[in-house]
Amino acid sequence: MKPNTTELEILKLLWRHQPRTAKEIHDAIHVKFNWSYSSTRKTLERMGEKGLLIIGEQGNKKSYSAQVDKVATLAAYAQEFAKNVFELDGPLPVNMFADSRLIEAEELSELEHLLETLSEQDKREG
Repeated sequence: MKPNTTELEILKLLWRHQPRTAKEIHDAIHVKFNWSYSSTRKTLERMGEKGLLIIGEQGNKKSYSAQVDKVATLAAYAQEFAKNVFELDGPLPVNMFADSRLIEAEELSELEHLLETLSEQDKREG
Protein backbone atom coordinates (compact mmCIF):
# COMPACT_ATOMS: atom_id res chain seq x y z
CA MET A 1 0.00 0.00 0.00
CA LYS A 2 1.32 3.40 -1.01
CA PRO A 3 0.88 6.04 1.70
CA ASN A 4 -0.76 9.35 0.87
CA THR A 5 1.22 12.59 1.13
CA THR A 6 0.36 13.20 4.78
CA GLU A 7 1.16 9.63 5.75
CA LEU A 8 4.46 9.89 3.91
CA GLU A 9 5.46 12.89 6.03
CA ILE A 10 4.82 10.89 9.19
CA LEU A 11 6.74 7.92 7.81
CA LYS A 12 9.69 10.16 6.93
CA LEU A 13 9.78 11.33 10.55
CA LEU A 14 9.74 7.76 11.78
CA TRP A 15 12.37 6.56 9.32
CA ARG A 16 14.72 9.17 10.80
CA HIS A 17 14.02 8.17 14.41
CA GLN A 18 11.64 5.61 15.82
CA PRO A 19 9.70 4.73 17.81
CA ARG A 20 7.98 8.02 18.60
CA THR A 21 4.93 8.84 20.65
CA ALA A 22 1.88 10.57 19.18
CA LYS A 23 2.90 13.77 20.99
CA GLU A 24 6.41 13.66 19.50
CA ILE A 25 4.97 13.13 16.03
CA HIS A 26 2.37 15.86 16.52
CA ASP A 27 4.99 18.34 17.76
CA ALA A 28 7.05 17.70 14.62
CA ILE A 29 4.22 18.04 12.07
CA HIS A 30 1.44 20.21 13.48
CA VAL A 31 2.83 23.45 12.06
CA LYS A 32 3.11 21.97 8.56
CA PHE A 33 -0.45 20.60 8.56
CA ASN A 34 -2.09 23.03 11.01
CA TRP A 35 -3.56 20.03 12.80
CA SER A 36 -5.02 19.45 16.21
CA TYR A 37 -3.57 16.71 18.37
CA SER A 38 -6.72 14.63 17.83
CA SER A 39 -6.20 14.80 14.03
CA THR A 40 -2.66 13.48 14.45
CA ARG A 41 -3.86 10.64 16.67
CA LYS A 42 -6.64 9.72 14.24
CA THR A 43 -4.19 9.68 11.33
CA LEU A 44 -1.80 7.46 13.29
CA GLU A 45 -4.66 5.11 14.13
CA ARG A 46 -5.68 4.85 10.47
CA MET A 47 -2.08 4.28 9.43
CA GLY A 48 -1.90 1.41 11.89
CA GLU A 49 -5.10 -0.08 10.45
CA LYS A 50 -3.64 0.21 6.94
CA GLY A 51 -0.48 -1.64 7.98
CA LEU A 52 1.79 1.39 7.56
CA LEU A 53 2.70 1.61 11.26
CA ILE A 54 3.45 -0.73 14.12
CA ILE A 55 1.74 0.47 17.29
CA GLY A 56 3.53 -0.48 20.47
CA GLU A 57 3.85 0.65 24.06
CA GLN A 58 6.39 3.05 25.49
CA GLY A 59 5.72 3.18 29.21
CA ASN A 60 2.04 4.09 29.54
CA LYS A 61 1.91 5.71 26.09
CA LYS A 62 1.48 4.28 22.62
CA SER A 63 4.54 4.35 20.42
CA TYR A 64 4.66 4.29 16.63
CA SER A 65 7.20 2.79 14.25
CA ALA A 66 7.16 2.50 10.47
CA GLN A 67 6.09 -0.92 9.24
CA VAL A 68 6.74 -0.17 5.57
CA ASP A 69 10.22 -0.22 4.12
CA LYS A 70 11.68 3.21 3.44
CA VAL A 71 13.56 2.44 0.24
CA ALA A 72 10.72 0.43 -1.33
CA THR A 73 8.18 3.17 -0.52
CA LEU A 74 10.39 5.92 -1.91
CA ALA A 75 11.15 3.87 -5.02
CA ALA A 76 7.42 3.46 -5.69
CA TYR A 77 6.89 7.22 -5.36
CA ALA A 78 9.88 8.00 -7.58
CA GLN A 79 8.80 5.54 -10.27
CA GLU A 80 5.23 6.87 -10.26
CA PHE A 81 6.58 10.42 -10.55
CA ALA A 82 8.86 9.46 -13.47
CA LYS A 83 6.04 7.72 -15.29
CA ASN A 84 3.16 10.13 -14.62
CA VAL A 85 4.92 13.49 -14.61
CA PHE A 86 7.83 13.03 -17.02
CA GLU A 87 6.37 10.16 -19.05
CA LEU A 88 9.61 8.23 -18.71
CA ASP A 89 9.61 4.57 -19.60
CA GLY A 90 12.77 3.77 -17.69
CA PRO A 91 13.75 4.30 -14.07
CA LEU A 92 14.96 7.63 -12.76
CA PRO A 93 18.76 7.74 -12.51
CA VAL A 94 19.72 6.83 -8.96
CA ASN A 95 22.40 9.56 -8.84
CA MET A 96 19.62 12.14 -8.55
CA PHE A 97 19.07 10.84 -4.98
CA ALA A 98 22.73 11.12 -3.96
CA ASP A 99 22.20 14.34 -1.98
CA SER A 100 18.97 13.19 -0.32
CA ARG A 101 18.73 13.77 3.43
CA LEU A 102 16.46 10.72 3.63
CA ILE A 103 18.40 8.10 1.62
CA GLU A 104 21.66 6.85 3.09
CA ALA A 105 24.58 6.18 0.75
CA GLU A 106 24.41 2.45 1.43
CA GLU A 107 20.72 2.43 0.40
CA LEU A 108 21.38 3.81 -3.10
CA SER A 109 22.13 0.44 -4.69
CA GLU A 110 18.95 -1.03 -3.20
CA LEU A 111 17.00 1.96 -4.52
CA GLU A 112 18.54 1.55 -7.97
CA HIS A 113 17.55 -2.11 -8.07
CA LEU A 114 13.98 -1.34 -6.98
CA LEU A 115 13.61 1.44 -9.55
CA GLU A 116 14.77 -0.91 -12.31
CA THR A 117 12.35 -3.62 -11.12
CA LEU A 118 9.42 -1.19 -11.00
CA SER A 119 10.29 0.13 -14.46
CA GLU A 120 10.32 -3.41 -15.86
CA GLN A 121 6.94 -4.11 -14.22
CA ASP A 122 5.49 -0.95 -15.75
CA LYS A 123 6.72 -2.00 -19.20
CA ARG A 124 5.11 -5.44 -18.86
CA GLU A 125 1.83 -3.95 -17.63
CA GLY A 126 1.79 -1.10 -20.13
